Amino acid sequence: MLDNNLKAQLKAYLERLTRPVELVASLDDSKGSRELQELLQEIKALNDKISVVERRDDQERKPSFLITSPGVNTGVRFAGVPLGHEFTSLVLALLQVGGHPSKEAAELLEQVKNLDGDFHFETFYSLSCHNCPDVVQALNLMAVLNPRITHTAIDGALFQDEVEKREIMGVPTIFLNGERFGQGRMELAEIVSKVDSGAAVREAARLSAKGAFDVLIVGGGPAGAAAAVYSARKGIRTGVAAERFGGQVLDTVDIENFISVQKTEGPQFASALERHVRDYDVDIMNLQTAKALIPAATEGGLIEVQMESGASLKARTVILSTGARWRNMNVPGEEQYRTKGVTYCPHCDGPLFKGKRVAVIGGGNSGVEAAIDLAGVVAHVTLLEFAGELKADAVLQRKLKSLPNVSILLNAQTTEVNGDGKKVTGITYKDRTSDEIKTVDLEGIFVQIGLLPNTGWLKGRIELSRFGEIIVDARGHTSVPGVFAAGDCTTVPYKQIVIAAGEGAKASLSAFDHLIRSTAPSA
Repeated sequence: MLDNNLKAQLKAYLERLTRPVELVASLDDSKGSRELQELLQEIKALNDKISVVERRDDQERKPSFLITSPGVNTGVRFAGVPLGHEFTSLVLALLQVGGHPSKEAAELLEQVKNLDGDFHFETFYSLSCHNCPDVVQALNLMAVLNPRITHTAIDGALFQDEVEKREIMGVPTIFLNGERFGQGRMELAEIVSKVDSGAAVREAARLSAKGAFDVLIVGGGPAGAAAAVYSARKGIRTGVAAERFGGQVLDTVDIENFISVQKTEGPQFASALERHVRDYDVDIMNLQTAKALIPAATEGGLIEVQMESGASLKARTVILSTGARWRNMNVPGEEQYRTKGVTYCPHCDGPLFKGKRVAVIGGGNSGVEAAIDLAGVVAHVTLLEFAGELKADAVLQRKLKSLPNVSILLNAQTTEVNGDGKKVTGITYKDRTSDEIKTVDLEGIFVQIGLLPNTGWLKGRIELSRFGEIIVDARGHTSVPGVFAAGDCTTVPYKQIVIAAGEGAKASLSAFDHLIRSTAPSA
């Protein structure tokens, strides 16, 4: 199961175990059970603190295995064979159950230990999902820290019957005590705040009590991270308020065009951004969504940014780097069937549609790449493009057209998502050449039609373009004194990671220039 290089790396990690780890496997005669049995035996051979117990007559999902320790009650279970993106989750679970400490903030860890109640979490994941490991790792850690918490991570592709029964059409999907708890990427602090009802109020009060920043950066993507590093290096008080550090990069699979980094994955790149920022004296405030910008009342006064959480932050200068989000089709049925067949991440959710018929909306690079990826998993892909020709690169078009289970519909205007009340059953579109209304029967719709800037909260406060982008000049200035902007939320062309990072650095230097000029002594 594991190649020699991976075994060598894993063996080195497992040397950090400080107490025995017991892997209790629930097996049957299936292929998956044989694969899991092989994997666990390979892990056992790497460290004498690890033992394996096999059971065939219990009531657990098969194949699955519990990671525990003799005399220690932990509820960490994987249902499936956690390779792919989940291999890191497996390694961390082994280390944490084996006594290796987590790097999460001590205050947050203590909060998990003190949670009062019985919490049984289940997470459905796919091995190709780059968003799933954050959720799986957070819930595993909670189960290690608190004996009243259990977590089972379930490979949706392996347990298709359960996926169908629970009507799961997107990953990660989280259940708490049998009820839906959440879907999509969630960090430990976010999960804990949902469980601990008073946490958000306490955190908002704590943030509001902070003193004014010299520069407050709103958004933690590449632009925000670069702005934070450049500001901190100037020795000024720097804060970053981000809904999720990494931003849209977290939803990106492969990154091959950031100069000096030949190839990486979005979550790894985002993690590297955060580590770099944390090397400096930067106050990072995660899980904070901005809702209002209040310009300074007087020249040289403080700018206020109000958060959805109730927190209020003040600063002498502000850099807006709120990025962008997936663009919706805005047709009837889209919102109703979101996560019930309408999805925006082919890499995450594609395995859930194995053997089914799906549509991809959009003929640009992202849409064509999605169709190519899905064609290897699903029964059939129908790609719908509004224009009369595909916009993707020629090499991608050639690959797409070579696939036998792909149909391409040009001049196709999506008009409605069809469903039976529970899940998607098809899509309706208008043939723009004949105005004829047509329907395609299918089970999934992957929307890939570009991005929208996250600037709705700024309307009426700052000058925006007709596309909702923040209008900036060559130095990153906005229409509000002391407020700068950078990245995909601005009018700067070409929404690329490398460009966003450069613009963030530029905005930071402009903010510093504003600070020193506005506080310079008079002649």
